[in-house]
Amino acid sequence: MADPASYRPAPGTIPTGPGVYRFSDVEGRVIYVGKAINLRQRLNSYFADPAALHFRTQTMVRTAAKVEWTLVRNELEALQLEYTWIKQYDPRFNIKYRDDKSYPWVAVTWSDEFPRIFVGRGAKRKQNRYFGPYAQAWAIRETIDSLLRVFPMRSCTQGVFNNARSSGRPCLLGYIGKCAAPCVGRIDAADHRELVEAVCEFLAGRTRALIRGLEADMYAAAQGEEFERAAVLRDRLTALRQASEKNAIVLPDGTDADVVALATDPLEVAVQVFHVRDGRIRGERGWVAERDEGDAAELLEQFLFQLYAENDHDIPPLVLLPNQPASGQVLAQLLSEQRGAKVELRVPQRGEKAALLQTAARNATEVLAIHKLRRSSDLSVRNRALEELQEALDLPEVPLRIECYDISHTQGSEVVGSMVVFEDGLARKSEYRRFVIRTVDGSNDVGAMHEVITRRFRRLHDERVQDGGDAEGPMLVDPETGVPRRFAYAPSLVVVDGGAPQVAAAARAMAEVGFTDVALCGLAKRLEEVWLPDQEFPVILPRSSEGLYLLQRVRDEAHRFAITHHRGRRSAAMVESVLDQVPGLGELRRKAVLTHFGSLRALRKASVAEIAEVPGIGPRTAEAIVAVLAEQRAEPAVNLATGEVIED
Repeated sequence: MADPASYRPAPGTIPTGPGVYRFSDVEGRVIYVGKAINLRQRLNSYFADPAALHFRTQTMVRTAAKVEWTLVRNELEALQLEYTWIKQYDPRFNIKYRDDKSYPWVAVTWSDEFPRIFVGRGAKRKQNRYFGPYAQAWAIRETIDSLLRVFPMRSCTQGVFNNARSSGRPCLLGYIGKCAAPCVGRIDAADHRELVEAVCEFLAGRTRALIRGLEADMYAAAQGEEFERAAVLRDRLTALRQASEKNAIVLPDGTDADVVALATDPLEVAVQVFHVRDGRIRGERGWVAERDEGDAAELLEQFLFQLYAENDHDIPPLVLLPNQPASGQVLAQLLSEQRGAKVELRVPQRGEKAALLQTAARNATEVLAIHKLRRSSDLSVRNRALEELQEALDLPEVPLRIECYDISHTQGSEVVGSMVVFEDGLARKSEYRRFVIRTVDGSNDVGAMHEVITRRFRRLHDERVQDGGDAEGPMLVDPETGVPRRFAYAPSLVVVDGGAPQVAAAARAMAEVGFTDVALCGLAKRLEEVWLPDQEFPVILPRSSEGLYLLQRVRDEAHRFAITHHRGRRSAAMVESVLDQVPGLGELRRKAVLTHFGSLRALRKASVAEIAEVPGIGPRTAEAIVAVLAEQRAEPAVNLATGEVIED
């Protein structure tokens, strides 16, 4: 690691105005971004006595080799530029709030002709409307079940919808009154859109107008002696009130607000958020992150920035906080600009809002306590694991970046490789890579490992020597953005899934490309032995070793990633194999069918009409595809390894 004094700016050269600074390592990668009202005062604090710094900050300044800064006019511009750089460079020493679990949300496919509603998790799509997240999946499913009795909008998948449309018969939900059955024309798109809008209004917390509207319609129907319709409206009104009562009123004034609370210890910080809409808690969420020497105000500012910077449509008019963030009114001004209306950051002192904030604080404390029990997420445990690996493998420095490789195939077909990356003991999924094996046939795992390692380090070599550099020099970065090229960051340790043969193949591949200074080991599954190049016997780590636990996590993640890639390619290959038997179906139309359905199972479920909807596929070709699928289904399946017929 570098001595901070070797790159410390000369006295008097750092300006005293507001600005944003960034620390970079010896290879040009930005590792930390920060802002300051007084750049000189803030930066000088990093070069003071290292013993007085937080451990994380000590590691950062010793890893860095250069510091740069940009002056701005005011604190608001500094806040904006800081976030821009954090998103651009993704510096590893900046605090990143990690979700403590996967929370469900409710999605409405707003861009569809007949939008559907469903509960999901994970990534979101821009064309959908989302509500939540919610703490319990079962609770929101019960709410939606009650809601569909009032506003029977579509909730089925696209496949079920298409099947009902082609058959002319609605699904079960249509028969029991929980779907208006737009698939068979019982309701047109405009009327169905009104149901969708009502559901969105309810999920957004605006229930009073819906209840008043149903009451008015019910009384009007009763006065017009439409008693059957009035009874239906009465039942819908009861169901709507029951769904509304599932969320207890926590703020009687019907406030829209987010309630944010912190719980900290010397190493980590936990954050709990309650999303209150129309006085009711519509969702909650928790995050956990490693902390540095920043106080609660700075931690709170960083969290609010990450929470709202890319979700301006979710910013409420009021945010309740345990204390004012570091930037205070400047942050409120920035959030107001993003929302397009005033946003107030308030610290409640008494009443219902203060009581709700205390409840959020208790939840944050519970989240932190649970998180501390997970040793894979504990900072001190991860540091101990990395130090154990350094000692056990006799490495010159702590392996801050670990890359692991695995091979996956089925009886020698569709051979693929995976590369996963762990930095500071945590997965860095944005840098995972997949490989399709090109030169090795059959179940030759050793040859496949040699090819994957060769391709990875050849890319590293090529990106280092382009633009006039050399392979032994520092890593080159993109001159326009300053972001490292895809394969240009060298690992501290390479781990391969396997024993001595795989390790020997990886070492030979690295030597052929010219990399003999990168540490290498293999982890064999049977006895969890750690194999090193040119060693006759493996290294045996204790079963309780945190270093072995980290290697196991890295290996298992590489295996999972390889298996996922292999299954996807195998499914696509099966579809192509079936379509090859369809007479008159060329390569372009085969690819169109494959892209549309994605898997053989989905293709088998499709009807002639659905297949004919694929561009370039007419009714005759669709019938030919269905005939080939039926013919293949009638043939007995055979196990390629044993030759035995597989019974259904």
